[in-house]
Amino acid sequence: MEQSIKMVLMKQTLAHQQQLMASQRTLVQRQQALALMCRVYVGSISFELKEDTIRQAFLPFGPIKSINMSWDPVTQKHKGFAFVEYDIPEAAQLALEQMNGVMIGGRNIKVVGRPSNMPQAQSVIDDITEEAKLYNRIYVASIHPDLTEEDIKSVFEAFGPIKTCRLAPGSSPNKHKGYGFIEYDTAQSTTEAISSMNLFDLGGQYLRVGRAITPPNALQVNTATKLSFQPLAANQMPTAAAVAAAAATAKIQAMDAVASNAMALGLSKLTTAAPVKPAIVAPTGLSPVGVQMQSQSPVIIPPPGVAIPQLGSTPPIITAYPGVVQQPVTVSPSILPVAQAQNSANEALKKAQEQAQKQQEELQKKLMDDSEPQTLQAQENLSIKGQSARHLVMQKLMRKTEQSRVVILRNMVGPEEVDETLQEEIQDECTKFGIVDRVIIYKEKQSDDDDAVDDIIVKIFVQFSKSSEAIIARDALNGRYFGGRLVRAEIYDQNLYDHNDFSN
Repeated sequence: MEQSIKMVLMKQTLAHQQQLMASQRTLVQRQQALALMCRVYVGSISFELKEDTIRQAFLPFGPIKSINMSWDPVTQKHKGFAFVEYDIPEAAQLALEQMNGVMIGGRNIKVVGRPSNMPQAQSVIDDITEEAKLYNRIYVASIHPDLTEEDIKSVFEAFGPIKTCRLAPGSSPNKHKGYGFIEYDTAQSTTEAISSMNLFDLGGQYLRVGRAITPPNALQVNTATKLSFQPLAANQMPTAAAVAAAAATAKIQAMDAVASNAMALGLSKLTTAAPVKPAIVAPTGLSPVGVQMQSQSPVIIPPPGVAIPQLGSTPPIITAYPGVVQQPVTVSPSILPVAQAQNSANEALKKAQEQAQKQQEELQKKLMDDSEPQTLQAQENLSIKGQSARHLVMQKLMRKTEQSRVVILRNMVGPEEVDETLQEEIQDECTKFGIVDRVIIYKEKQSDDDDAVDDIIVKIFVQFSKSSEAIIARDALNGRYFGGRLVRAEIYDQNLYDHNDFSN
């Protein structure tokens, strides 16, 4: 008996440990595959470019975890390639699709997936991508920081009903990281949203939209899964049940041993007698099969053939299993008013939905009426969708451009006049109008010819601490001569400047 009990418990513990080890191996392989999906290889990089330029070019697709550029200690320059690692695989996939062959620094860069020395990783990646196809999810990046989930949802609802719309939360409350996921009801809505909204200008930023290549819970496996190698885990068979199973096993083995000895001794009576079935005693607290034990108002599960009483009928006498206490089944008359109340609630809910739909149509009709004047605050409170929602979002963001603190100076110097002291000279000159936070000298090529110096124009961006100081500097510098050149000073869009877009 003791040996049988020990054997059952030992097999049970070994099987549990093997299951946990297999789960851990699968978890590690999945994490490694997701890490590989977050990386891209960038080649054919101009030797004059720095890490900041690569970061600016690849940041619109999603948050970047690291950039690894191989530097040559002899030449003090990089070797012409880099590895960019994102926080999520969808960002790397979008960069792979949209950045390959793009010209940066006068050269067409090459963007490919990072090679792996793990032959088993590809099969795991294939499993993850196949699992992602079960969901109609899209990935949206480069979202304006002032937009909310409701704004994004109102714009993307034009392509079909949305199940979920989630933006990655930022470090501070009511802020996001600039990307999120949207799940539609149908695959057609997903395809139309990607084709229509990718590179759509929303608030001065071009959205990057692509298909999600991971399932919703792909990135939570390392925190949601908790492994334990304790011999007696929570999902193991209770000890009482193990003892009962071991007792049954021991009795069966004893019967087999007696039968074998009887055959050896030639006692035919033992072989012809009816076998005795072992009585397996269930552990304490377990009820007989087919009976549900309750301390209050016990419910008897009737055997086949016994009718269940209906509402308002006299409950019949129920014949239960042998040894089970018989109790009549009664039906409370309070069930009927509850059903009537449920019907009334359903009718009230239906009327509320119809009224909300009618209000929605009136709001849309009111917005599309050009003859009726509307204030910006009134437009913000409207609940609209689709193309009209895009115009509304743009109007909400128009107020931001008026508060720009950046002045752009054109035709101030030529490319041959740019030296190390120019930035300091401009900063000293502009301090007459206010506090200067930053000065950027940007050379913009007008052609692909690296030797054509005449095709380069120099833009100088001066960022002040206040928008009023920028206006004073613009008025004072515009039309002024500097080194024989007529300077043109203008207020530059703050959103474009904050996102390092100097091409406007």
